Amino acid sequence: MYYSYSEYLKNKYGEKVYKLPVNLPVTCPNRLYGKGGCDFCAEAGTGFESLDSSVPIKEQLKKTRELIEKKYHAHKFIAYFQNYTNTFLPLNTFKQYMREASEVPDIVELSISTRPDCIRRDYLLALEEIREEAKIQITIELGLQTANYHTLLMINRGHTLAEYIDAVLMIREYSFDICTHVILNLPNDENIDAVETAKLLSALGIQIVKIHSLYIAKNTRLCKAFENGTISLCSKEEYIERLILFLEYLSPRIAVGRLFSRIPEDKAVFSNWGTSWWKLKDELLLEMKRMDSFQGKKFSYLSGASLKCFEN
Repeated sequence: MYYSYSEYLKNKYGEKVYKLPVNLPVTCPNRLYGKGGCDFCAEAGTGFESLDSSVPIKEQLKKTRELIEKKYHAHKFIAYFQNYTNTFLPLNTFKQYMREASEVPDIVELSISTRPDCIRRDYLLALEEIREEAKIQITIELGLQTANYHTLLMINRGHTLAEYIDAVLMIREYSFDICTHVILNLPNDENIDAVETAKLLSALGIQIVKIHSLYIAKNTRLCKAFENGTISLCSKEEYIERLILFLEYLSPRIAVGRLFSRIPEDKAVFSNWGTSWWKLKDELLLEMKRMDSFQGKKFSYLSGASLKCFEN
């Protein structure tokens, strides 16, 4: 019904590949420059499964690999720089961290999570050098969240749509894979925003999307607004409807890395309507089957779609 990220990796590497989270001593410019960060972002960021950033990179990868290898009998791994903004570092420091990870045995890819306003050509050139030296692949993960730039302003994202498009166009020059993170149930967004986000990602030709359901972490501005009743969230049924619409308009060539968010229960005041993510996934697939829905079902809007009436 949809093109999964695990299938994408298996096609790319010939076997299952597992991510090893790496935590760097970095922050986010949206926090540092007095803007307070995104309204939904917790103080700890999103790296709930990572080791402490004080642990050396190679040691983090070694310890996490031991756990994954024992559980899944894995042989190939991705060093996943997940938390905060991993290109928000002096260039030489950034290069050193990336090179250290690339030297670890059986690492086939570096996946670097960052912001659209923290992409620059000298950093991309550094990654290109490491790719050639270590013979590994590079994926850059960009947080967009929504194509609705009014919502981006409302949640204090610190950038709007133009910066995201600029970053994607730069990254494409180096043929790195691009993964984009989106949140489909942000306050102020509607079904049409999910559709437009799917269209944007498809038109830009990204390779991977991570879809998140909005969770509300404790001690955030969004938490305060939620508890005060100044924002409301769509229902579970509305979210599933929106997610199906997103997938139907999404190019079938884009791999889907996630459908629902995951956060430890003690870290949030709201997450997934009190339902486990795997039960939500089951509900989604049942509804897609009932509707005869699949990824790309409505992917017919690019390449001069209105000229089809003149085809022989």
